[in-house]
Amino acid sequence: MSSPNNGTAGAGETVVEIHSVCLPPKKTAFQKLKKRVADVFFPDDPLQRFRNQTWRNRVILGLQSLFPIFTWASQYDLKLFRSDVVSGLTIASLAIPQGISYAKLANLPPIVGLYSSFVPPLIYAVLGSSRHLAVGPVSIASLVMGSMLSESVSPTQDSILYLKLAFTSTFFAGVFQASLGLLRLGFMIDFLSKATLVGFTAGAAVIVSLQQLKGLLGIVHFTGKMQFVPVMSSVFNHRSEWSWETIVMGVGFLSILLTTRHISMRKPKLFWISAASPLASVIISTLLVYLIRSKTHAISFIGHLPKGLNPPSLNMLYFSGAHLALAIKTGIITGILSLTEGIAVGRTFASLKNYQVNGNKEMMAIGFMNMAGSCTSCYVTTGSFSRSAVNYNAGAKTAVSNIVMASAVLVTLLFLMPLFYYTPNVILAAIILTAVIGLIDYQAAYKLWKVDKFDFFTCLCSFFGVLFVSVPLGLAIAVGVSVIKILLHVTRPNTSEFGNIPGTQIYQSLGRYREASRIPGFLILAIESPIYFANSTYLQDRILRWTREEETRIKEINGTTLKCIILDMTAVSAIDTSGLEAVFELRRRLEKQSLQLVLVNPVGTVMEKLHKSKIIESLGLSGLYLTVGEAVADLSSTWKAHGQP
Repeated sequence: MSSPNNGTAGAGETVVEIHSVCLPPKKTAFQKLKKRVADVFFPDDPLQRFRNQTWRNRVILGLQSLFPIFTWASQYDLKLFRSDVVSGLTIASLAIPQGISYAKLANLPPIVGLYSSFVPPLIYAVLGSSRHLAVGPVSIASLVMGSMLSESVSPTQDSILYLKLAFTSTFFAGVFQASLGLLRLGFMIDFLSKATLVGFTAGAAVIVSLQQLKGLLGIVHFTGKMQFVPVMSSVFNHRSEWSWETIVMGVGFLSILLTTRHISMRKPKLFWISAASPLASVIISTLLVYLIRSKTHAISFIGHLPKGLNPPSLNMLYFSGAHLALAIKTGIITGILSLTEGIAVGRTFASLKNYQVNGNKEMMAIGFMNMAGSCTSCYVTTGSFSRSAVNYNAGAKTAVSNIVMASAVLVTLLFLMPLFYYTPNVILAAIILTAVIGLIDYQAAYKLWKVDKFDFFTCLCSFFGVLFVSVPLGLAIAVGVSVIKILLHVTRPNTSEFGNIPGTQIYQSLGRYREASRIPGFLILAIESPIYFANSTYLQDRILRWTREEETRIKEINGTTLKCIILDMTAVSAIDTSGLEAVFELRRRLEKQSLQLVLVNPVGTVMEKLHKSKIIESLGLSGLYLTVGEAVADLSSTWKAHGQP
C-alpha cells in the first residue's frame, strides 16, 4: 500500500512515494492466547503428523510418539543386531567398572552402581528417541548427590537412611524430569547456560579428582566435605596413613588408563583400547591383589558384593520426615544436571548421524527410567558422554545396544559378583580420575574469554563456587550470575545512532560503518529490544540524553538545527503498557522542545498496541513510516515545501 508525499513537489522534483504501515489482521483475545501458547509450548507442532490420517494410522503414530521403539522395530534386522551386540558388549565392559566407581562417588554401595546399569537402560530402549545414548550412572550427578546428602546424613553411620534418601532423590529427579517433558517445559533447563556448565563441570571435576586422593594414597580417615580447602587439609593431615603400595599401584594403572585414553583420542578408530582398559585394569588389579593378599594388607579392596537381580526398593522411598526437603532439593538439582547432560549428549551424536532427538520425549524417557529405577534399587541415571561416545564409535545402530549392555550387566549380577571381591579401591579411584579429567574443557573456557567476557565471568563464578563453597551453591551462584546477565540485557538494552550510507537508502549504525553519515536535522536511533516496564524509563532517559548530546554537538559545529527524532523500531519485538506510556511521555517532552518524534516500522503486535492506545493518532500523519529512508525523504521534502532550511 502506498500514498504520495503529503508535501507539494516543485517543478522537476521527484515525488516521494510513502508506504503505509499496516495493522496486523484482527484476532480475538482467544486466538492470540492460543498462538502464544502454541509458540511457547508447541514450537514443533507435534500434532501435525496426525492431520489427514486414518484412525488406524493415527493409532500407529500415537504408539510411535509414546514409544519410539515402534518407529524402528519393524525395520530391524540381523545386520543391525550384529552391530548393536558388538557395541552393547563394548559399552558393558566400560559400564561395569564405571558403575561400581560412580556408586562409591555417590557414597553408595558399589552394587547399587551395577543395579543402576541394568533397569534404566532397558526402559530407555523402549522410551528413548536417541540411537546412540548409552544410559547409566554419571560422574556429575553422582558427585552432586553424594555431596548434598552427606552434608546432612552420614553414609557410614546411618547407611540405611542415606540409602533411602538416595532412592527418594532419584524418584523426585524422575518426577521432575518427566513433568518437564509432559508439560513441555524443557525451556526451563536453558537457564543452565554453556558458560555455567563449563565452569560447573570443571569445578566438579577438580573436586572429584581431589576426592580420589583418598583411594590413590590409601588414606583411611578422610573428610566427607567437598570443598577444596578441607579436602587438601585432610590429605596432608593424614600423611601417616599414606600407603606406598597403594600409591605405586594407583599411579601405574592411572598412567595406563590415561595413555589408552590419549591413544583413542588421537586415533578414534582405536576407541576400543580406551573402552576396554577400565575392565582390563579391574581384572588385572584384582588378580594382583589376590596374589599378594597374604604379603600385604595395605591395599584396601571392595569385599563382598551380593549376587542377584535388583531388589525392590519401593518400600524405602522416604515421603515424610525431617529429611524430605533435602531429598526433594537433591532430586531436582541432580535431575536438572542429568537431564541437561543426557539431552546434550543425545543431540550431539544425533547431529553426527543426521537425525533428530525429541527433547520432550527424552525428558519423559529419562524421567520414567529414574522413577522406575528408584523402585528397583537404582540411583539417578542419564546418558553418559563417555559411554555414548564408545557406543557411537563401536557402530551402534539402535537403542538395542542398551539392551545388550543391560543383559551383560545381568549376567554379571547373577554369576560374576564374587570375582570382584578383591578389586582394589585404588583402581576405582583411577577409573574415576580418568573419566573426570576429560570434563575439564579449558578450550571452551578460552573461547568464552575470547568471545564474551561476561560469559567467562559466569564460568569462573561457577568454577570457584563449586571449588570453595559447595557443589549446589556453586551451581546456584552461576545460575544467579546468568540471570543477572539476562536482567541487564532486558533492563539496559542497547540503543545506537544510525546514519545514511551515501548513494543508498540504507541506514546503519554510525559506530559500525565509517562511511555512514548523519542527516542534518535528524537524530536517527534504533532500539534493539522489547520495551517493557523494566526498561521503559531507562530507554526514555537514554533517548533524551542522545537528544541533548546531539544538540550540543550541533552547537559546537554550528550545524543545522535538530528538528526530528526518528526511532527505528524494527528490533522492538514487543511492548507493554509501561512501554506505551514511555513512548507517549517521550513524544510530549520532545514536543515541548519543538522536536518531532517519528516511529519507523513497528512490528505487528507493537503496531496494534500503538494503534489501540491512540499514540499513532497523537503522532500525526507524518509520525509513522515503513522505512527510515522514506521518513527522511518525506520530512525533508515537507520542510522544503514550507520554506524551512
